[in-house]
Amino acid sequence: MRAVFLTDRGKVRVHNEDAGGVFQNLDGSLLAVIADGMGGHRAGDVASNMTVTQLKNAWEESKGIKTADAAEKWLMEHISIVNGLLFEHAATHSECFGMGTTIVAAITTDTFATLAHIGDSRGYLLNESGFKQITEDHSLVNELVRTGQISKEDAEHHPRKNVLLRSLGTEKMVEMDLKTIMFEEGDILLLCSDGLSNKVSEQEMMEILLNDEQLEQKAAAFISLANEYGGEDNITLSIVKFSECSEGDC
Repeated sequence: MRAVFLTDRGKVRVHNEDAGGVFQNLDGSLLAVIADGMGGHRAGDVASNMTVTQLKNAWEESKGIKTADAAEKWLMEHISIVNGLLFEHAATHSECFGMGTTIVAAITTDTFATLAHIGDSRGYLLNESGFKQITEDHSLVNELVRTGQISKEDAEHHPRKNVLLRSLGTEKMVEMDLKTIMFEEGDILLLCSDGLSNKVSEQEMMEILLNDEQLEQKAAAFISLANEYGGEDNITLSIVKFSECSEGDC
């Protein structure tokens, strides 16, 4: 398994309210996390960084997660704990009132990948069947598309595109989507904030993931392209590739 994480403030925002990383547990399994904070000046990065720190610390002390059921249980339990911590922090720190964050997280082992997500940060999978989005945005616009009220093309420029129906930390209880997929040799998982997915098309994403460069260069290419297209938002991503190689990208 090989993985890379990269974040960039973009060309417009003063602060980077995204956070994330790729972390290893005691068994060597990986947890990749992307969190896109919200809530105004400094509150968004508090939410996203608290989320990543809490999950990182819990994951690095974990072991024995060998099944999809165990992975889903771990994600549900620990993301729910984080939700409570964020909600309590916002309630007791006035400068953080209303803060929250999206999250997309993936546990990857040598047989499967289990994803949890809340909000509009996304997960994509590249495998022998092609390239596709494997999460569904918890957003007003996506709900309008899903119910046939607007087209996917209309959604790209909808004035309420950024309105979320779910986020981490803004309510006492939170509902998350969980999904497990088979993860096989050569498969690539891409997790990203909307600073990337709003700017770079799925065709462009696939082309970058299929090129012969190493994961670090692929990640840098994503950041560069999103900035080239305006970079109005923070841009954050993680790429995880199922590979037996310990050195190089193959």
